[in-house]
Amino acid sequence: MAIVLRFVDKMGFVRKCFFDLVHVRETTSLTLKNEISDVLSHHTLNIASLRGQGYDGASNMRSEFKGLQALFLNDCPHAYFIHCFAHRLQLALVGAAKDVIIVYNFFSMLSVIVNIARASAKRLDELQAAYTAHVADMVARKRLETGRGVNQLPTLQRVGDTRWSSHLNSILSLLKLFYATCIVLQKIVNDGAQSQRAEGNGALDSLMSFEFVFILHLMKEVLGITHHLCQALQRKSQDILNAMSLVSSTKRLLQELREIGWEILLEEVESFCKDNDIAIPDMNAPFLVGRGRRHQKDHTVEHHYRVDIFLLVIDSQLQELNTRFKEEVVELLTLSSSLDPKNSFKFFNAENLCTLAKKYYPEDFNDKDLFMLRYELRHYEDDQL
Repeated sequence: MAIVLRFVDKMGFVRKCFFDLVHVRETTSLTLKNEISDVLSHHTLNIASLRGQGYDGASNMRSEFKGLQALFLNDCPHAYFIHCFAHRLQLALVGAAKDVIIVYNFFSMLSVIVNIARASAKRLDELQAAYTAHVADMVARKRLETGRGVNQLPTLQRVGDTRWSSHLNSILSLLKLFYATCIVLQKIVNDGAQSQRAEGNGALDSLMSFEFVFILHLMKEVLGITHHLCQALQRKSQDILNAMSLVSSTKRLLQELREIGWEILLEEVESFCKDNDIAIPDMNAPFLVGRGRRHQKDHTVEHHYRVDIFLLVIDSQLQELNTRFKEEVVELLTLSSSLDPKNSFKFFNAENLCTLAKKYYPEDFNDKDLFMLRYELRHYEDDQL
């Protein structure tokens, strides 16, 4: 475990430095907390002086880091957790969605389908030829627009667990190349070696299933909504106010999708299935798992797709965003933006800084300090701005 400290030196400058590398035998919240506390104590640093905490946010460590935050807050209630803007948020959001088992299986199969379809130069050529022929047919039937830059030859994108935008790119490329991918997989089933035929058949069956297509469209919507925020947080030039505005708008759009997006999504999925000869289940039929009456569940197919997948995935995204960007943290960062030196302190606001000191740092500012701070800031504003 690497420990990095950010602190204000005696001259008032913010410093950040690598502090220690600690071997941990287990990654429970309490173990991590004790190890960090030991390092701080060894350097005679008081935990009571802690004013912030942040972790890399790896998806497989979400619960441990959540517990670690709480343990430090018990000792020091003003050690606010701030999400690291440099962290790949979209990977964390995808990780949250993958906690829904059926979505985890979807991304696993998406990776398999893409890898099979583009496994060799020959298959890539077949993919491109099938796409070109399909576009020509759609244009001839006047079901596709033409024009400069329209229907350019796309590339099937692989999913990469360390590339934050690859999941959305892979989904969008597969939607564009869906028909062509089906053609290539069918050719593998018909003409490939026996081992390839079995693998191709499994991939084709999954690709042509309503469940796969439904999740494909759902994740396109969800990742499309969160993409702008994830992209913005990667920019070093991003200002805090704009970032917090994007957090709020992303939450609102996800909530809007949750409340009014079901019927629109279902209609889009069913239309796509009709265009690609994919069987559409009866949404009012009982939902079955496995075979036989003993596997029958007490709810409908519609309930399964709407509640067990649609709502569950969206709620996982909202929960992840709410965990990383709690209301108090959003306010803390918004008030702190008054200290941003960019553009000659464009966002400087004396009242916001007084509120910041009073509300979030009561241990560091007594009543007299707060009184004097207000006038010091007014003098600074008059002299420098």
